[in-house]
Amino acid sequence: MAFSTHNPWAFAFGILGNIVSFVVFLAPVPTFFRVCKKKTTDGFQSIPYVVALFSSMLWIYYASLKPDEILLVTINSVGCVVETIYVAVYIVYAPKQARIFTLRLLLLMNFGGFCLILLLSQLLAKGPNRVRVLGWVCVAFSVSVFAAPLSIMRVVIRTKSVEFMPFSLSLFLTLSAVMWLLYGILSRDLYVALPNILGFIFGVLQMLLYVFYKNYKTVIDDQKLPETKADVVKLSPPIPSEVEVCSQPNPVETG
Repeated sequence: MAFSTHNPWAFAFGILGNIVSFVVFLAPVPTFFRVCKKKTTDGFQSIPYVVALFSSMLWIYYASLKPDEILLVTINSVGCVVETIYVAVYIVYAPKQARIFTLRLLLLMNFGGFCLILLLSQLLAKGPNRVRVLGWVCVAFSVSVFAAPLSIMRVVIRTKSVEFMPFSLSLFLTLSAVMWLLYGILSRDLYVALPNILGFIFGVLQMLLYVFYKNYKTVIDDQKLPETKADVVKLSPPIPSEVEVCSQPNPVETG
């Protein structure tokens, strides 16, 4: 199940997965430039970014329990840095109530939740069982992250507008899911492959919706969506971060 550098195809798809997932992680950059310029978060939520950070932390822990999983470590380390910057910027410019909520969420999920998983996995599981238990935890969490696009797809269908679902992001999320799915299959890592099957399906559905509704001229009033690894589908473990379809299922969910 461990990644092996003796499998050149797994290595190649892992490198491609890192590249595509990096692009997905950077998708919210224009949003945060706008936030810094206007000095307000404009009603966007922090949940997608906090979730993407937590997802990356989980995948790094999972990869650390297995030999030769450097490609999972690299992309999710980048994810941790990028999402931490997003969250920090959000906290600086968010109104007081949103700032307090974000800090509490960070404390509860990224500190308390992660420490609890770390402690329980160390105390209750040994050796290969620890990897399996944590693998299924990552799968369960990644699946929940990949389900995030359902909300934006519902908005597209209701409004007949693709304003909040750019084709380029859907394309890169799909490519990310494909790269990590192939990586998981070739490296025989079930936990990386499984969530990216869902990521691929949702990505294809998003692109089909875009093609179907792209010529509609619907005007949306007062439509605000949370920003997104995601996001991440991030990618399987990916995954990048605005849970709207900028909702990035963790690029490794992404692995």
